[in-house]
Amino acid sequence: MILCLETSTSVCSVALNESCCTLALRESEKQNAHSEKITTFIKEVMEIAGIGYSQLDAVAVSKGPGSYTGLRIGVSTAKGICYAADLPMMAIDTLEAMAYGMKEKLGSQIAENDLLIPMIDARRMEVYAAVFDANLNRIQDTAALVIDENAFDDLKKDHRLWLFGDGAPKLKTVFADQPNISIVEGFNPSAAYMRPLAERALLNKDFVDVAYFEPFYLKDFIAGKPHVKGL
Repeated sequence: MILCLETSTSVCSVALNESCCTLALRESEKQNAHSEKITTFIKEVMEIAGIGYSQLDAVAVSKGPGSYTGLRIGVSTAKGICYAADLPMMAIDTLEAMAYGMKEKLGSQIAENDLLIPMIDARRMEVYAAVFDANLNRIQDTAALVIDENAFDDLKKDHRLWLFGDGAPKLKTVFADQPNISIVEGFNPSAAYMRPLAERALLNKDFVDVAYFEPFYLKDFIAGKPHVKGL
């Protein structure tokens, strides 16, 4: 029984996952709602399943890449639960979990030679992305990419590419005339998609240090210049 927290984007998602299935799921796409919603969602999924914290085996949290603030809230919440309930903590790669979720969503539409490219919006024409094959093996590591019409030239000549996540829709015009690229809209990270990776991490006892773990931001956080007079 694993409590999963996904806060890497504008979506705040909490799931209670067992090896067989997702028992309870609560999500919100409201902007900047992570701190407001996450503890409420945790309480609700626990109540839906009718269990207490002592019945959990572990807590899994999305480790990024993604929003600096969102990741901090998710990780801080996971650490608090793990300390209080004496539970191990696991960190799940956000893009890999998205790839698992997309394969489940598309099913037989994915051919053996297709590639899955989950993307998280990094503003302007930049995205955080990784590349996975149809069997969910990682073939390109996570990177911050600036996208233009020549992006993925080395891949799209031999493969059909599936682009998805909140970084994908803004690329529709860039790849409008490229038939080997399919852009899936409306797909967001979800704590439910973390289930197979969290289960594997639990079986392998792939735990992180609750005291010292930090999210994978990919890029350093840069604070904006305040606009309030006198600051």
